Amino acid sequence: MIAPHTILVTIPANATTTPTPFYPAAPLTPTSTPFQPLAPTATPLPTNTPTTIPNQPQPDLTSSPPTWGNYPGPSAWSYLPIPPPTDPLIQPAGRVNILLLGSDQRPYEGGFRTDTILLVSLDPENGKATLISFPRDLYVYIPGWTMRRINEAFAFGGFNTTILTFRYSFGIDINHYILVNFTAFTQVINSLGGIDVQVAQTLTDHRDGYGNYTVRAGLVHMDGATALWYVRARYTTSDFDRARRQQEVLQAIFKRFLSLGVVTKAPELFDIYRKNVTTDLTLSDITPLLPLAEQLSDLKGVKRYTIGPSQVSSWVHPITGAQVLLPNRDAIRAILREALKSH
Repeated sequence: MIAPHTILVTIPANATTTPTPFYPAAPLTPTSTPFQPLAPTATPLPTNTPTTIPNQPQPDLTSSPPTWGNYPGPSAWSYLPIPPPTDPLIQPAGRVNILLLGSDQRPYEGGFRTDTILLVSLDPENGKATLISFPRDLYVYIPGWTMRRINEAFAFGGFNTTILTFRYSFGIDINHYILVNFTAFTQVINSLGGIDVQVAQTLTDHRDGYGNYTVRAGLVHMDGATALWYVRARYTTSDFDRARRQQEVLQAIFKRFLSLGVVTKAPELFDIYRKNVTTDLTLSDITPLLPLAEQLSDLKGVKRYTIGPSQVSSWVHPITGAQVLLPNRDAIRAILREALKSH
């Protein structure tokens, strides 16, 4: 158990020490989608949650420099102290980092979380790719807000805040992003005629309308609804196991795209893609990566990593009762160095 520490209170509007916001150089503009995410709003604390905790020191907001450096400072209290920003992770030139986010938003609904968080890092020069899964319950500093689960970053500030959160906590620069919701995920897979998933472990879990549902280890053909259940099933397994299943399905989607002739049919397939996701990727961004896609057709050049139990520790918030994962920064840094280097 980690002992209680500093409480961060709301910063006064007239504070003179607010750090200069640290934003990406260019604004991020998503493509059109069947529905647009509603403007995010900050989730209020429960009415019975105190804004201060007795016998705890209050922060000195006039100190300089602030813990959070040049990033946006906190606007809400934090039971744990805010860690300093992580140093940038040096990567080989030419790498392209794409953040893949899966949300539980339904059309015309408001708040949602990005419960699938997966970094796809492409290395065209060496013909390699890397998948890194991040647990949704990682408890990190969300710049401009406070310490919260990483899957809440998007709700508090959209793509800009999510990208800043990754840069702050992991030292990773994100080049592009893709956000897909349940409906779009199902539609994309069905539009491809289903996918063949290499299931590593037999899974039996509850599925609405089926009771207990089982997929056995081996190559399994899945339609969109089955694939969605497979990546979301959580009653009998952990989030770390879900990360593995999500990577299996992502690889299956990639192989299906290749089987349809991703190079010769790129414009046609891109039309399916852009109608079902929110992204800043354009066809001109994707076209230079098509030779890499062909090189990775057998998936031997794809390496998979997960931020797992060895890189985190469980913690229960003593005020809210939230069960979260505290990141071990050094351990995560070691994983990222290995995953993002040239192979």
